[in-house]
Amino acid sequence: MKPKNNQILVIGYGNSLRCDDGVGQLVAIEVEKLNLYQVRSIYLHQLTPELAEKIAEFENIIFIDASIESEQLKLTKLKYSQVNNNWTHHLTPESLIYLTEFLYQKTPQAWLITIPIKKINFGEKISNFAEEGKQEALEIIKNMIENLLVKE
Repeated sequence: MKPKNNQILVIGYGNSLRCDDGVGQLVAIEVEKLNLYQVRSIYLHQLTPELAEKIAEFENIIFIDASIESEQLKLTKLKYSQVNNNWTHHLTPESLIYLTEFLYQKTPQAWLITIPIKKINFGEKISNFAEEGKQEALEIIKNMIENLLVKE
């Protein structure tokens, strides 16, 4: 059986002009540099409804975002559920998965990694604290990719 090309999509998002808030994008960029056969990366400022079409092409989705409200990195498996959303500025990973199922009848497995941050003033350089979170997230993602691809 031939393996599928699009097994894992990594989506890193956040405001890269607000220091640590852009750490999700930086993680996705690093994953892209690994140039893994069945893994693709997208990095962007915020989640948009148009991503549902791309998400529908993949079996597994890993979202990466920053969180100023947390002191520890969190990995959460997202559950499919109908969500109430107005599809504008505050689109969530859960609402994107719901939209993907609604529009394309595809429900990939999905996870959210939230990286704790402290510095959200204007600038493009992330703090040492966010850099540590970035490295931890990369290790988690590498392990997830290895485990997900072995199961196929």
